[in-house]
Amino acid sequence: MRIDKYLNCVNITKRRAVSEDMCKNGVVSINGKVAKPSKDVQIGDIITIVYLQKSVKYEVLQIPNTKTVSKTEQSKYVKEIS
Repeated sequence: MRIDKYLNCVNITKRRAVSEDMCKNGVVSINGKVAKPSKDVQIGDIITIVYLQKSVKYEVLQIPNTKTVSKTEQSKYVKEIS
C-alpha cells in the first residue's frame, strides 16, 4: 500500500491529499529515508513524521484491506513509538 494512502487509512492524517503533500515536502520518512507519496509500506517499517515542534515515529503492524480503519482498531495497524 502507498504511504500516502496508508497514513490516511489508519487515521494519522485526515485526508490523502494532506499526507501526499507531507511526503512531497519531505516531512515523512520510512526507515530513515525520505519517502515519496508512491513509496510502498511493508510490515515492520518505521514511519517518521517531522512536525514543527516534534517528530513522531510509528511502526507498521499490519496493512489494512479496507479503505478506512476505525479509530478503535487503529492500534491493530500502527503503533506509536515516540
